[in-house]
Amino acid sequence: MNTTQTEVRLEGSKSGAMDKPVCLIDTASDGKLCVQRSALQVLEQIQQPVVVVAVVGLYRTGKSYLMNRLAGKQTGFALGSTIESKTKGIWMWCVPHPNKAGTTLVLLDTEGLGDVDKGDSKHDTNIFCLAVLLSSTLVYNSRGTIDNRAVEELQYVSELTECIKVKSPDEDVDDSNEFVKFFPSFIWAVRDFTLERKIDGKDATENDYLEFALKLKHGTSKKVMEYNLPRECIQKFFPSRTCFTFPFPTAPENVSRLERLDPADLSTEFLEVTGRFCKFVFDKSEVKKLKDGYTVTGRVLGHLANTYVDTIASGAVPCLENAVIAMALIENQAAVKEGLEVYQSGMEKLKKSFPLELKEVSSEHQRLSGMATQTFMTRSFRDTDGKHLKSLEEKVNQLFDGYLCQNEQASKKRCEDLLSFLSTTMNEKLKQGIYAKSGGYDLFCKDLEDIVKKYNIQTNKEVKAEAVLKVFLKQKSVDSKAILQADKKLTEKEKKIKEETEKAILLEQEIKAKEEEQRQLLEKMEAERQSNEERMRQMKEKMDEEMRFQREEAERAMDSKLREQAALMEKGFKEKADRMSQEMDEFKRQNAEAESDRAREFAELLENANKRHEESMAMMMQQHSEQMKALQKQMSARPPGGCCIL
Repeated sequence: MNTTQTEVRLEGSKSGAMDKPVCLIDTASDGKLCVQRSALQVLEQIQQPVVVVAVVGLYRTGKSYLMNRLAGKQTGFALGSTIESKTKGIWMWCVPHPNKAGTTLVLLDTEGLGDVDKGDSKHDTNIFCLAVLLSSTLVYNSRGTIDNRAVEELQYVSELTECIKVKSPDEDVDDSNEFVKFFPSFIWAVRDFTLERKIDGKDATENDYLEFALKLKHGTSKKVMEYNLPRECIQKFFPSRTCFTFPFPTAPENVSRLERLDPADLSTEFLEVTGRFCKFVFDKSEVKKLKDGYTVTGRVLGHLANTYVDTIASGAVPCLENAVIAMALIENQAAVKEGLEVYQSGMEKLKKSFPLELKEVSSEHQRLSGMATQTFMTRSFRDTDGKHLKSLEEKVNQLFDGYLCQNEQASKKRCEDLLSFLSTTMNEKLKQGIYAKSGGYDLFCKDLEDIVKKYNIQTNKEVKAEAVLKVFLKQKSVDSKAILQADKKLTEKEKKIKEETEKAILLEQEIKAKEEEQRQLLEKMEAERQSNEERMRQMKEKMDEEMRFQREEAERAMDSKLREQAALMEKGFKEKADRMSQEMDEFKRQNAEAESDRAREFAELLENANKRHEESMAMMMQQHSEQMKALQKQMSARPPGGCCIL
């Protein structure tokens, strides 16, 4: 695929639209499956939730035609007109979902199973497993009728227990009871169906026909058990099952050019079933979700495909839990990055207005910190130890300290520039020796008093106003002392009094600078307290949501097991139903244990977050206490009475 094609396809995929399918999973020269980089680039751009519909089935059964219809197109996925299988690997087509706004429909057309040219049953099993793992709806396409041969051809279902693991990649552990939580809904599309749908002489619906074909036999012989195994697996793994029976689409001689035929040349009944099939898929197919109810986007689907294919290529068994852990790491790291970008871009805009009052900077910090946390929460999942949230929190606080420092520098410069401007006349008088005359000291003090008054009026909201004024007055005290000693008008006693007054002025300004630092520290502490409250609220909300998803997931699985057990009892399979009771008891125990573990993890997470906040506040309080002691010491040394300049 050339670069231009990829760019065009990526541009279109931002809204979940592609002009034609691309190969998602192919076979490399060494015979191992591999994910195509160009397809991953397409998925990476899709930030929306995805409904993933995969079609599997024997080669040359017309799978691609159905997928083209779901895409709303006549052509797209390759349709073969010979006995050779056309689709190789797994091909993907992303289109905007016709019914669900803000959702992308991802169609996966898989390589035909049982291709005689391949002669590799393991390859077929891998393709089938990937279709199950990646989809939210699995369409099994077959021809003729659902007879014993058709069910046996779906042998891959009974191999899933060896090919997919939920919690442990250990092949000896059978955790297939959990499949029902995560497996897709199942549609059996029977093509070229010519029989009457009757059971015991009565008309039957398509779903009745499917359930009749999946009916178990009584007995324990090897033959009966072999007959029952694929049927039990379909019933157990895919509790949501639907069937569509399609008649012949057109005359046999036209089938080879099906994609080029006008609708008028196709059977009305065939078009009616195709319409019902598409409507059902659009209405009933759910957004793809991971364990614990995490919604899959196009980007996440790409990561999943990579993880599963790499695992299969390494010779290991795909494990849902491991895939979720790997996905959580990728998504949580990206969530931290996204949260920081939200915070930083907002603060960079604010920075253009520096210097500002501390209150304004703190207020915007709180707002953007909340937005950053919300952005993180939206994308993150399974951050059970809170490591990534802590990382975001620390990085946001580091950035905040940096912006406070930049605001202070901007304030310092503005205050210094203002004092430089206001003292221009005084500096000229100093150069001209106007203050070096009798009565010069009082004139100098009056001019200095005017400068300070004007400065205070213009800088009453500057964060560094008091600190800069303190430095300025210290600098001017050098000139003041020289002018005082040279003033012939004053007696030695008067000079001594003036010196003491000047010391009081400097001390008073130092106290004011310290008081301002103290006020700013308290303001920062209050901002941190409010930010922490908002963070705790969002964490609690996220935890409650994840617990609810986990509970709903378990309840759905239990409901399907209860329905399966009731069906077994109704059909006289008491022994199997009793075994299911034991399975369900164990299932309940595991779910209760998982919920308890999750609740404990969440409690620890909240406790650790609160502990971090308390430590941060304790450090600030220590700083506050030290500043207060220094301030009290200085205030105790302050002489009674005010200072004329201040």
